[in-house]
Amino acid sequence: MRRILFDSPISRAGYLYATAVGLVWGSIWSTGRVERREGLFVFRGLPAWAFGRGGSCVGGCYLTNQNVSADVLEHEAVHKVQWQRYGMLFPLLYFIAGRDPLKNRYEIEAGLEKGGYLRKKRVVTRAPRDRSASTP
Repeated sequence: MRRILFDSPISRAGYLYATAVGLVWGSIWSTGRVERREGLFVFRGLPAWAFGRGGSCVGGCYLTNQNVSADVLEHEAVHKVQWQRYGMLFPLLYFIAGRDPLKNRYEIEAGLEKGGYLRKKRVVTRAPRDRSASTP
């Protein structure tokens, strides 16, 4: 069954359909720049009600207001690949995985830090101490 539904002509058709829906939705509501980045059609300037959270990936389209950093686009490009793999089952699978991005396997796979769900870890470096100065 997985062979038929995942990474198959059926999932590819679902991905293409979702991309067509995203292109229409983005074309209707986008008031900002539209560009092609990270393999995505990026639609900016959409009203907040037209997408979820900071932005939504629908097939090969990313719909947002202005949330277009390089990290976010890399995160959304992973969602595009998920759309390609699962096709129109992806929204259902995503829903079943839950709204909490910290527990949602698709958000985890796309990268929680790059998606803006976790703060980036800082690398703490300390200068070496001069031991000769501390001895009397």
